[in-house]
Amino acid sequence: MMPVGLHNSSEDGTRPSLDIQGRIATISLRKPAYSNRLSPDDLATLRMYLKEINTTQAVMVLRVLSAGKYFCSGYDISSLASEEAPSSLYFGETIDLLTKARPVTIAAVQGGAYGGGTDLCLACDFRIGTPQANIFMPAARLGLHFYPGGMRRYISRLGLNAAKSLFLTAKKIDADEMLRIGFLTDLVPADELMMRVDSLSEQLAGMAPLALLGIKQDLNSIVAGTLDEGANARAVLRSEASEDMREGARAWKEKRSPRFRGV
Repeated sequence: MMPVGLHNSSEDGTRPSLDIQGRIATISLRKPAYSNRLSPDDLATLRMYLKEINTTQAVMVLRVLSAGKYFCSGYDISSLASEEAPSSLYFGETIDLLTKARPVTIAAVQGGAYGGGTDLCLACDFRIGTPQANIFMPAARLGLHFYPGGMRRYISRLGLNAAKSLFLTAKKIDADEMLRIGFLTDLVPADELMMRVDSLSEQLAGMAPLALLGIKQDLNSIVAGTLDEGANARAVLRSEASEDMREGARAWKEKRSPRFRGV
């Protein structure tokens, strides 16, 4: 029997799955035999999941997990041989939706991430990796120009020099270097990966929803140069008048964990 909240989108069990348990949602990539590459159908499934997650108000955290040796090898470029398949721009637009997702996002990078798979990682707010993680960006070597959202994420997360180095040379880097340049936000032993992901998920899910989710969106807006300062001011005033802020103050005074309700 599947856990409550689990969506399985294909009969052969290779499409991404979605599991929603209370405040935490988990998308799992399940094509280990194909390095978890994403086909157009997989991308459509991810878009459907993101729409559901964004409209499920209880969800505060979204994790992206993968089965097998590789995290994700990006777009299934064999699809480009078909006249009916969308271009890699469709892949990029899907990853843009992940960047804009309402919950705080975590990528559990247990292995290699290549091409668009690296951008899938960078679209997440936290990227926890293991020593088995590695990345490379082969676009220039394949003759494929990269879509705009991915290049923006590389520059905003890693800086222009690191972005140029990875894009223009197609070199592979290991987990230690990924951590050094900020690609990974945390590096843990392989047998501790899910413990760390679960711990961070619970920590985030225990925050005040209005503040947590609003701050995440405004931080992204500041980086993109699209912050609406009027909306930000209204959000500040709303938080100051919220029951959650009163509960947070009481819990701080009483030295206990707060019980936030998002109001």
